[in-house]
Amino acid sequence: MMRLPPLDARRARELVARFHTVRIVVVGDVMMDRFIVGRVTRISPEAPVPVVQFRAEHVRLGGAANVAHNVLSLGAAVSLVGVVGRDPSSARLRDQLAAAGARVDGLVEDAARPTTEKVRIVTERNQQVARIDYEEDADVGEAIEAALVDRVHRAAPGADALVASDYAKGTITRGVMAALIGYKSARVPVIVDPKIAHLACYAGATLVTPNHHEAETATHRRIRSDDDARGAAREFRRLVACDAALVTRGEHGMWLSAPDAEGTVPAVAREVSDVTGAGDTVVATMALAVAAGATMAEAAALANHAAGVVVAKFGPSTVTPAELAALIS
Repeated sequence: MMRLPPLDARRARELVARFHTVRIVVVGDVMMDRFIVGRVTRISPEAPVPVVQFRAEHVRLGGAANVAHNVLSLGAAVSLVGVVGRDPSSARLRDQLAAAGARVDGLVEDAARPTTEKVRIVTERNQQVARIDYEEDADVGEAIEAALVDRVHRAAPGADALVASDYAKGTITRGVMAALIGYKSARVPVIVDPKIAHLACYAGATLVTPNHHEAETATHRRIRSDDDARGAAREFRRLVACDAALVTRGEHGMWLSAPDAEGTVPAVAREVSDVTGAGDTVVATMALAVAAGATMAEAAALANHAAGVVVAKFGPSTVTPAELAALIS
Protein backbone atom coordinates (compact mmCIF):
# COMPACT_ATOMS: atom_id res chain seq x y z
CA MET A 1 0.00 0.00 0.00
CA MET A 2 1.34 3.45 -0.93
CA ARG A 3 0.62 5.60 2.09
CA LEU A 4 1.40 9.27 2.26
CA PRO A 5 3.58 10.12 5.26
CA PRO A 6 1.53 10.97 8.37
CA LEU A 7 1.18 14.63 9.23
CA ASP A 8 3.22 15.64 12.24
CA ALA A 9 0.99 17.04 15.00
CA ARG A 10 3.21 20.07 15.51
CA ARG A 11 3.16 20.89 11.79
CA ALA A 12 -0.61 20.45 11.75
CA ARG A 13 -1.02 22.92 14.61
CA GLU A 14 1.19 25.43 12.80
CA LEU A 15 -0.96 25.21 9.68
CA VAL A 16 -4.25 25.43 11.56
CA ALA A 17 -2.95 28.45 13.48
CA ARG A 18 -2.53 30.27 10.14
CA PHE A 19 -6.11 29.71 9.00
CA HIS A 20 -7.30 33.01 10.45
CA THR A 21 -4.90 34.91 8.17
CA VAL A 22 -6.43 33.75 4.88
CA ARG A 23 -9.54 34.55 2.85
CA ILE A 24 -11.32 32.01 0.69
CA VAL A 25 -13.80 32.67 -2.12
CA VAL A 26 -16.49 29.99 -2.43
CA VAL A 27 -18.60 29.94 -5.61
CA GLY A 28 -21.34 27.40 -6.17
CA ASP A 29 -24.76 25.98 -5.48
CA VAL A 30 -25.97 27.32 -2.14
CA MET A 31 -28.80 25.44 -0.47
CA MET A 32 -30.69 24.80 2.71
CA ASP A 33 -30.91 21.39 4.36
CA ARG A 34 -34.04 21.01 6.49
CA PHE A 35 -34.55 17.99 8.72
CA ILE A 36 -37.97 17.03 10.07
CA VAL A 37 -37.36 14.55 12.86
CA GLY A 38 -40.02 12.25 14.26
CA ARG A 39 -40.83 8.92 15.82
CA VAL A 40 -42.13 5.98 13.81
CA THR A 41 -44.34 3.52 15.69
CA ARG A 42 -46.82 2.35 13.07
CA ILE A 43 -47.62 1.99 9.38
CA SER A 44 -50.30 4.19 7.83
CA PRO A 45 -53.67 2.49 7.18
CA GLU A 46 -53.94 4.61 4.00
CA ALA A 47 -50.79 3.30 2.31
CA PRO A 48 -47.82 1.05 3.19
CA VAL A 49 -45.72 3.94 4.51
CA PRO A 50 -44.53 4.80 8.03
CA VAL A 51 -46.36 7.43 10.05
CA VAL A 52 -43.84 9.92 11.42
CA GLN A 53 -44.89 11.64 14.61
CA PHE A 54 -43.20 15.06 14.60
CA ARG A 55 -40.60 15.75 17.27
CA ALA A 56 -38.28 18.50 15.99
CA GLU A 57 -37.08 20.44 12.99
CA HIS A 58 -33.51 21.49 12.20
CA VAL A 59 -32.25 23.82 9.48
CA ARG A 60 -28.64 23.68 8.24
CA LEU A 61 -26.61 25.41 5.55
CA GLY A 62 -25.93 23.08 2.63
CA GLY A 63 -23.91 22.87 -0.57
CA ALA A 64 -21.64 25.86 -1.21
CA ALA A 65 -23.16 27.57 1.84
CA ASN A 66 -21.92 24.66 3.96
CA VAL A 67 -18.45 24.98 2.41
CA ALA A 68 -18.44 28.66 3.40
CA HIS A 69 -19.70 27.76 6.88
CA ASN A 70 -16.83 25.29 7.28
CA VAL A 71 -14.31 27.95 6.24
CA LEU A 72 -15.75 30.33 8.84
CA SER A 73 -15.83 27.66 11.54
CA LEU A 74 -12.14 26.96 10.94
CA GLY A 75 -11.35 30.62 11.58
CA ALA A 76 -10.85 32.08 8.10
CA ALA A 77 -12.66 34.82 6.20
CA VAL A 78 -14.91 33.87 3.31
CA SER A 79 -16.66 35.48 0.36
CA LEU A 80 -19.61 33.46 -0.95
CA VAL A 81 -21.04 33.71 -4.48
CA GLY A 82 -24.21 31.85 -5.45
CA VAL A 83 -27.83 32.02 -6.57
CA VAL A 84 -31.01 32.18 -4.49
CA GLY A 85 -34.66 32.53 -5.38
CA ARG A 86 -37.10 35.20 -4.31
CA ASP A 87 -38.83 33.12 -1.64
CA PRO A 88 -38.96 32.45 2.13
CA SER A 89 -36.13 29.90 1.84
CA SER A 90 -33.86 32.65 0.54
CA ALA A 91 -34.56 34.71 3.66
CA ARG A 92 -33.83 31.72 5.90
CA LEU A 93 -30.60 31.06 4.03
CA ARG A 94 -29.46 34.65 4.37
CA ASP A 95 -30.31 34.63 8.09
CA GLN A 96 -28.34 31.41 8.62
CA LEU A 97 -25.33 32.78 6.75
CA ALA A 98 -25.44 36.04 8.68
CA ALA A 99 -25.64 34.13 11.95
CA ALA A 100 -22.53 32.19 10.93
CA GLY A 101 -20.70 35.44 10.20
CA ALA A 102 -20.82 35.32 6.40
CA ARG A 103 -21.52 38.25 4.10
CA VAL A 104 -24.44 37.75 1.73
CA ASP A 105 -23.71 40.45 -0.86
CA GLY A 106 -22.34 37.81 -3.23
CA LEU A 107 -25.74 36.13 -3.57
CA VAL A 108 -27.56 36.78 -6.85
CA GLU A 109 -31.37 36.65 -6.76
CA ASP A 110 -33.12 34.79 -9.56
CA ALA A 111 -36.91 35.11 -9.37
CA ALA A 112 -37.31 32.38 -12.00
CA ARG A 113 -36.07 29.60 -9.73
CA PRO A 114 -36.55 28.52 -6.13
CA THR A 115 -33.82 28.61 -3.54
CA THR A 116 -32.47 25.07 -3.52
CA GLU A 117 -33.76 23.27 -0.42
CA LYS A 118 -33.65 19.62 0.56
CA VAL A 119 -36.19 18.53 3.15
CA ARG A 120 -35.41 15.21 4.79
CA ILE A 121 -37.87 13.32 6.98
CA VAL A 122 -35.86 11.23 9.41
CA THR A 123 -36.50 9.13 12.48
CA GLU A 124 -35.02 9.80 15.89
CA ARG A 125 -32.38 7.19 15.01
CA ASN A 126 -31.31 9.23 11.96
CA GLN A 127 -32.93 6.85 9.48
CA GLN A 128 -34.18 8.73 6.44
CA VAL A 129 -37.81 8.07 5.53
CA ALA A 130 -38.17 10.44 2.57
CA ARG A 131 -36.63 13.51 0.94
CA ILE A 132 -38.30 16.40 -0.85
CA ASP A 133 -36.16 18.57 -3.14
CA TYR A 134 -37.09 22.14 -4.09
CA GLU A 135 -34.77 22.99 -6.98
CA GLU A 136 -34.21 24.01 -10.58
CA ASP A 137 -31.15 22.29 -11.97
CA ALA A 138 -30.88 23.90 -15.40
CA ASP A 139 -28.03 26.36 -15.91
CA VAL A 140 -28.86 29.92 -14.92
CA GLY A 141 -29.79 32.31 -17.72
CA GLU A 142 -27.37 34.70 -19.37
CA ALA A 143 -28.26 37.70 -17.21
CA ILE A 144 -27.82 35.74 -13.97
CA GLU A 145 -24.58 34.19 -15.26
CA ALA A 146 -23.26 37.68 -16.03
CA ALA A 147 -24.18 38.80 -12.52
CA LEU A 148 -22.36 35.79 -11.02
CA VAL A 149 -19.25 36.49 -13.09
CA ASP A 150 -19.38 40.09 -11.87
CA ARG A 151 -19.55 38.87 -8.25
CA VAL A 152 -16.53 36.62 -8.89
CA HIS A 153 -14.55 39.57 -10.26
CA ARG A 154 -15.45 41.59 -7.17
CA ALA A 155 -14.55 38.85 -4.69
CA ALA A 156 -11.54 37.08 -6.20
CA PRO A 157 -8.85 39.81 -6.16
CA GLY A 158 -6.79 39.38 -3.00
CA ALA A 159 -8.18 35.95 -2.17
CA ASP A 160 -5.81 33.21 -1.01
CA ALA A 161 -7.78 30.33 -2.57
CA LEU A 162 -10.86 29.86 -4.75
CA VAL A 163 -13.37 27.03 -4.39
CA ALA A 164 -16.02 25.86 -6.87
CA SER A 165 -18.71 23.85 -5.08
CA ASP A 166 -20.64 22.22 -7.92
CA TYR A 167 -23.87 20.40 -7.09
CA ALA A 168 -25.17 20.69 -10.67
CA LYS A 169 -27.95 23.11 -9.65
CA GLY A 170 -27.12 25.69 -12.30
CA THR A 171 -24.57 28.02 -10.69
CA ILE A 172 -21.32 26.56 -12.02
CA THR A 173 -21.55 27.30 -15.73
CA ARG A 174 -18.71 27.36 -18.21
CA GLY A 175 -18.55 31.15 -17.95
CA VAL A 176 -18.48 31.19 -14.14
CA MET A 177 -15.80 28.50 -14.06
CA ALA A 178 -13.70 30.35 -16.64
CA ALA A 179 -13.84 33.47 -14.47
CA LEU A 180 -12.56 31.48 -11.48
CA ILE A 181 -9.77 29.77 -13.44
CA GLY A 182 -8.68 33.20 -14.63
CA TYR A 183 -7.57 34.04 -11.08
CA LYS A 184 -5.50 30.89 -10.60
CA SER A 185 -1.81 31.45 -9.95
CA ALA A 186 1.09 29.72 -8.25
CA ARG A 187 -0.06 31.39 -5.03
CA VAL A 188 -3.82 31.15 -5.49
CA PRO A 189 -5.18 27.61 -6.04
CA VAL A 190 -8.55 26.82 -7.60
CA ILE A 191 -10.13 23.78 -5.93
CA VAL A 192 -13.24 22.08 -7.33
CA ASP A 193 -15.80 19.75 -5.77
CA PRO A 194 -17.08 18.38 -9.09
CA LYS A 195 -20.05 16.94 -10.91
CA ILE A 196 -19.47 14.58 -13.84
CA ALA A 197 -21.57 16.57 -16.32
CA HIS A 198 -19.24 19.57 -15.95
CA LEU A 199 -15.81 17.90 -16.12
CA ALA A 200 -14.85 19.78 -19.28
CA CYS A 201 -15.31 23.09 -17.42
CA TYR A 202 -12.63 22.35 -14.82
CA ALA A 203 -9.58 22.32 -17.09
CA GLY A 204 -6.71 24.18 -15.48
CA ALA A 205 -7.95 23.78 -11.90
CA THR A 206 -5.34 23.19 -9.22
CA LEU A 207 -7.22 20.32 -7.56
CA VAL A 208 -10.46 18.44 -8.26
CA THR A 209 -11.98 16.23 -5.54
CA PRO A 210 -14.24 13.52 -7.02
CA ASN A 211 -15.74 10.93 -4.76
CA HIS A 212 -15.29 7.22 -5.40
CA HIS A 213 -18.34 6.89 -7.67
CA GLU A 214 -17.60 10.07 -9.62
CA ALA A 215 -14.05 8.90 -10.31
CA GLU A 216 -15.33 5.51 -11.49
CA THR A 217 -17.92 7.09 -13.77
CA ALA A 218 -15.51 9.61 -15.28
CA THR A 219 -12.73 7.10 -15.96
CA HIS A 220 -14.80 3.94 -16.64
CA ARG A 221 -12.61 2.14 -14.09
CA ARG A 222 -13.69 0.10 -11.09
CA ILE A 223 -11.99 1.14 -7.86
CA ARG A 224 -11.57 -1.80 -5.49
CA SER A 225 -7.98 -1.33 -4.32
CA ASP A 226 -5.28 1.27 -3.91
CA ASP A 227 -3.82 0.29 -7.27
CA ASP A 228 -7.24 0.87 -8.84
CA ALA A 229 -7.50 4.25 -7.09
CA ARG A 230 -4.06 5.26 -8.33
CA GLY A 231 -4.93 4.41 -11.93
CA ALA A 232 -8.30 6.14 -11.74
CA ALA A 233 -6.86 9.28 -10.15
CA ARG A 234 -4.15 9.55 -12.80
CA GLU A 235 -6.69 9.04 -15.56
CA PHE A 236 -9.02 11.58 -13.96
CA ARG A 237 -6.24 14.17 -13.95
CA ARG A 238 -5.57 13.50 -17.62
CA LEU A 239 -9.24 13.67 -18.61
CA VAL A 240 -9.98 16.87 -16.69
CA ALA A 241 -6.60 18.53 -17.35
CA CYS A 242 -6.27 19.53 -13.70
CA ASP A 243 -3.03 19.68 -11.74
CA ALA A 244 -4.07 17.21 -9.03
CA ALA A 245 -6.95 14.95 -8.01
CA LEU A 246 -8.10 13.77 -4.59
CA VAL A 247 -10.44 10.76 -4.74
CA THR A 248 -12.47 10.45 -1.55
CA ARG A 249 -13.23 6.80 -0.76
CA GLY A 250 -15.31 6.78 2.42
CA GLU A 251 -14.10 4.18 4.89
CA HIS A 252 -11.08 3.54 2.62
CA GLY A 253 -9.78 7.06 3.12
CA MET A 254 -8.57 9.19 0.20
CA TRP A 255 -6.21 8.81 -2.72
CA LEU A 256 -4.13 11.84 -3.70
CA SER A 257 -2.56 12.13 -7.14
CA ALA A 258 -0.49 15.30 -7.40
CA PRO A 259 2.73 16.31 -9.19
CA ASP A 260 4.74 16.11 -5.95
CA ALA A 261 2.89 13.39 -4.03
CA GLU A 262 0.89 10.24 -4.65
CA GLY A 263 -0.63 7.81 -2.21
CA THR A 264 -3.46 6.97 0.13
CA VAL A 265 -4.56 8.80 3.25
CA PRO A 266 -6.09 6.14 5.52
CA ALA A 267 -9.52 6.92 6.95
CA VAL A 268 -9.67 8.22 10.49
CA ALA A 269 -11.38 5.61 12.67
CA ARG A 270 -14.59 7.25 13.88
CA GLU A 271 -18.16 6.21 14.47
CA VAL A 272 -20.10 7.39 11.42
CA SER A 273 -23.39 9.14 12.16
CA ASP A 274 -24.04 10.92 8.84
CA VAL A 275 -21.84 11.51 5.79
CA THR A 276 -24.02 14.37 4.50
CA GLY A 277 -21.78 17.36 3.73
CA ALA A 278 -18.48 15.58 4.39
CA GLY A 279 -17.28 16.54 0.90
CA ASP A 280 -17.97 20.20 1.74
CA THR A 281 -15.69 19.92 4.75
CA VAL A 282 -12.97 18.23 2.68
CA VAL A 283 -12.88 20.92 -0.02
CA ALA A 284 -13.02 23.75 2.55
CA THR A 285 -10.15 22.28 4.58
CA MET A 286 -8.06 21.58 1.47
CA ALA A 287 -8.44 25.19 0.35
CA LEU A 288 -7.59 26.57 3.77
CA ALA A 289 -4.58 24.32 4.26
CA VAL A 290 -3.05 25.01 0.84
CA ALA A 291 -3.67 28.74 1.30
CA ALA A 292 -1.92 28.52 4.68
CA GLY A 293 1.19 27.01 3.08
CA ALA A 294 0.55 23.28 3.27
CA THR A 295 1.70 20.86 0.62
CA MET A 296 -1.02 18.86 -1.14
CA ALA A 297 -0.14 15.83 1.01
CA GLU A 298 -0.35 17.86 4.23
CA ALA A 299 -3.62 19.43 3.14
CA ALA A 300 -5.10 16.00 2.32
CA ALA A 301 -4.15 14.73 5.77
CA LEU A 302 -5.82 17.71 7.44
CA ALA A 303 -8.92 17.35 5.28
CA ASN A 304 -9.10 13.66 6.13
CA HIS A 305 -9.10 14.44 9.84
CA ALA A 306 -11.68 17.20 9.40
CA ALA A 307 -13.98 14.79 7.56
CA GLY A 308 -13.50 12.35 10.41
CA VAL A 309 -14.95 14.93 12.79
CA VAL A 310 -18.04 15.87 10.77
CA VAL A 311 -19.16 12.34 9.86
CA ALA A 312 -19.64 11.71 13.57
CA LYS A 313 -22.24 14.52 13.62
CA PHE A 314 -25.77 14.65 12.25
CA GLY A 315 -26.46 16.48 8.98
CA PRO A 316 -24.20 19.00 7.23
CA SER A 317 -21.77 20.04 9.96
CA THR A 318 -18.62 22.02 10.57
CA VAL A 319 -15.36 21.44 12.41
CA THR A 320 -13.50 23.85 14.67
CA PRO A 321 -9.72 24.30 14.95
CA ALA A 322 -9.89 22.83 18.46
CA GLU A 323 -11.71 19.71 17.24
CA LEU A 324 -9.25 19.28 14.40
CA ALA A 325 -6.23 19.70 16.65
CA ALA A 326 -7.64 17.29 19.23
CA LEU A 327 -8.22 14.56 16.66
CA ILE A 328 -4.74 14.94 15.13
CA SER A 329 -3.13 14.84 18.57
